[in-house]
Amino acid sequence: MYNIRRLIYLNYADKDKYRVNKITNETENVKNIYKVILLVFIIFFQFKSLLHAESINSDNSSFIGMVYVTDGDTIKDKNSKIKIRLHGIDAPEAKQTCKNYNGKSYPCGYKSTSFLKSIINKKKVKCKIKDKDRYGRLIAVCFSGEININAKMVIEGWAIAYKYYSKDYVNEEEIAKKEKKGIWQGSFVEPYIWRKNN
Repeated sequence: MYNIRRLIYLNYADKDKYRVNKITNETENVKNIYKVILLVFIIFFQFKSLLHAESINSDNSSFIGMVYVTDGDTIKDKNSKIKIRLHGIDAPEAKQTCKNYNGKSYPCGYKSTSFLKSIINKKKVKCKIKDKDRYGRLIAVCFSGEININAKMVIEGWAIAYKYYSKDYVNEEEIAKKEKKGIWQGSFVEPYIWRKNN
């Protein structure tokens, strides 16, 4: 009788050991899955920061990368939160309207943004960083291939020379004005004044 009880007891003890081992193994498997997920996140963020490190060179004087166009004088790096304001120019704001040669209102801010997108044309841009503004944006002269984007925006009349900060694009503005290009075809409120009032 004693032996039967002992056998039953040992049988249950073995089953309990088996259950404990199974639970321990399952717990270890879950821990390993969490470790793998954590490792994937670490690798992802390291890779993202590496992309960012490659977009701005070591002495912070230039930027190379793919960008989004925010408006006619601002672009944003696709791989990070870096915003770049085009040096020496001021473009109509995205929601700004102007008047054409007939005095009819048109969305000049939208046209300016579209023109900048057409210059960049989904290609990498190269920018020479000149400064940083109070909003944390980099101030830069940018190029799409051989085209100086800042100068092109002004000479085609979709931005004005921002004379308060720079006289770099005054000649381009005179050409656009003389040839009635872009916003010079009619009348407009200078973008910085429009920003103050809206």
